[in-house]
Formats: sequence, C-alpha cells, structure tokens
Amino acid sequence: MRNPLSDTIVQIKPSGIRKFFDIVSEMKDAISLGVGEPDFETPWHIRDEGIYALEKGRTFYTSNSGLKELRQEICNYLKRSQGISYRWDSETLITVGGSEAIDIGFRAMINPGDEVLIPQPSYVSYEPCAILAGAKPVIIDLKAENEFRLTAKELEDAITEKTKLLVLPFPNNPTGAIMEREDLEAIAEVVKKHDIYVMSDEIYGELTYKGKHVSIASLPGMQERTLLINGFSKAYAMTGWRLGYVCGPEEIIRQMTKIHQFAIMCAPTTSQYAAVEAMKNGDADVEMMRESYNQRRRYLLHAFQEMGLECFEPYGAFYMFPCIKEFGMTSDEFATRFLEEEKVAVVPGNAFGHCGEGYLRISYAYSLEKLKVAMGKLEAFITRLREEKKA
Repeated sequence: MRNPLSDTIVQIKPSGIRKFFDIVSEMKDAISLGVGEPDFETPWHIRDEGIYALEKGRTFYTSNSGLKELRQEICNYLKRSQGISYRWDSETLITVGGSEAIDIGFRAMINPGDEVLIPQPSYVSYEPCAILAGAKPVIIDLKAENEFRLTAKELEDAITEKTKLLVLPFPNNPTGAIMEREDLEAIAEVVKKHDIYVMSDEIYGELTYKGKHVSIASLPGMQERTLLINGFSKAYAMTGWRLGYVCGPEEIIRQMTKIHQFAIMCAPTTSQYAAVEAMKNGDADVEMMRESYNQRRRYLLHAFQEMGLECFEPYGAFYMFPCIKEFGMTSDEFATRFLEEEKVAVVPGNAFGHCGEGYLRISYAYSLEKLKVAMGKLEAFITRLREEKKA
C-alpha cells in the first residue's frame, strides 16, 4: 500500500514530557512535579458564570473571532495593564488556548523557507509548529550565566536575510526566566533594525515575581510588528476550558481568523462567557494564586540551597530549572532513576531543547505539602548519588 503518512510529521519527535507521565499514571503513590497545570480550581465565580451560560442555553457558535464582550474586556485589560490600545473588532482573536494562536500565527505569517528564531530551552510546541508551517527553525541557545534571558547579541548573531519571525517565550517555560524592560528595549532595537516580527508568548505574564511584566508590544515601534499571545489557563487556573487570545496587526489577525474559521469555527462558547467574568472580576484571584506560587518558589530555592543543588533564581511562571551536571548523568538518566527509586516525576531539561541538557524542570504548581515530601526524596536521592561518586 502507498505510505499514508506525511514525511514532515513522521520526522517530528513526540513531546519529551509525556513518557514520564505515562509511567507515573501506572505507578502507585508516585508524586508528579512535571505537569504545567495550576493545582487551584478555577475560581468559583468564574465557574458559576460558565454554569449560568449553560443554564441559559448559550450553547451556540459565537463569532469566528469570539464574543464581542470578551474581546472588549481583553482590550480593556491590555490597556490598563500594558498601556497598549488594540481594536476589539479587528486586532483581537479568541483561540482554543494559546497553543492554537501559536500554530495559526506561524501558518498565517510563514512562507516556505522563512527562518523562525526560537530561543531554547522553551515550550515544546514552537519548533514543530514552525516546521509544520514550512519554516526553518533556527535555535538560539540561552545560557545559564545570562539567567536564560535572550541577549541582543545572541539575537543579532542569529539573524540572516531569511529571518522572518522571532519567538519571544517570556516568562519562560521551563526555566522561569523573565525579560525586564531594559532587556526588551535592546531586543526591540535589533528587531526594528532588521525588520522582523515577534511572536510574544505571554501566557505566564501575570505570574511574575519581580516587578511587573512588560510586553514587548508596549515599546515604541513594536505593536505593529508583534503578535501578543496570552490566555486563561495559567493565571486563572482554567486549563481545561481551552481558551486563549492573540492581539496584533489587523492584516495578520485577519489571516489568522481565516485559518481559525476553517479549522476551528470558534472557541468554546461556555468558556468564553466564563472568561468575561475572569477578565472583569478575577484580579484578586490572580493575586492570591501568584502569592501562593511565590511562597512555593521561595521554599524550593531554599531547599535547593540547603541540599547544595545549583539553581538560578527564576522570577516568572511556576517552574524551577536546577542544574544536575555535577552527577555526570544525562537529564533523562537522572529523571528516570529518580522516578524509579523515589517515585517522583520531573521533566528532563533536554525535552525543551538540546541546551536544556544537564537540567531538570520542576513545577511548583503543586501544594507546599507535596513539594516538601518531594524535596525530602530529592535530597535523599542526590545524597545517594554523591556517595556513589565517592565510592
């Protein structure tokens, strides 16, 4: 029979995150510190609005672009939080999670052979989505000595005449790194100099623990060359509601909406009504969850320090990225042994790009009690490894 499969998709490797959680699901009493999902329930007033929408029979399609009221609230939010003015009717699109926005953003902007710059370690979807859109991914290796921030020099060195788009994944998954205003200003100058565009994934923007998150789209001359992607999964604990959004130049949003129209039709209606409530009245919930994450972040930093495990201080998202190079093992080997011997799952750093080798992603989107148990097991494990090295 003729080969039914696309050569492109066959050559793309599956996510390096999943195999550990397939094992965990079959392992009794295992602790998982790997999934990037808040342990909080969606705040009740947001759930209640979704229930009310169902009770009122609001189970119809919305506009392809999303509910007018939700798009208006998103624009209001970006105006008060970032000082950016977007038009709700032509520069805003509601998507099925931020992930859909990433996918259709690439497809709307990329011609075959265009180069997309992807700083890594970073979210696992950027590279395969770029490939599926016909782009050539160009990886920029971020460095621990720079706190895994993207520098203007690293960007400048990676740009060629074929460069079309820079992915800006901050606050960062998996490292927790952030980009502050002065970092972004230097990046913006390079972007404008070379006339390229930016896909700024700001899904963790509300979970920043050092000052206030700054969007590169808020800098002079950058709104017209930036796709600002965000959503409700992380800040509002709404992962299963599958809702995100993208704001950007009208000519790009128009084409993204066309792809969204043919592939999706519209984002889930119930989720959109709930999200209106989140945008209007969810600030206190975000603040409460951010404070809780920050407490856990500080606890993990102290725990790593106590056990002598090297880790830079992350100021965003809800991940730590400790270094395990001292043990002479690959990230996969370390994570596999840790899971087998201590029944704790973490994600190997190389799941997020080859420069993540020698690191682990540990999520603190879990209760402090669970984190304390897991850290006790980690300390016992690395003590045993250090003793093995001495023997």
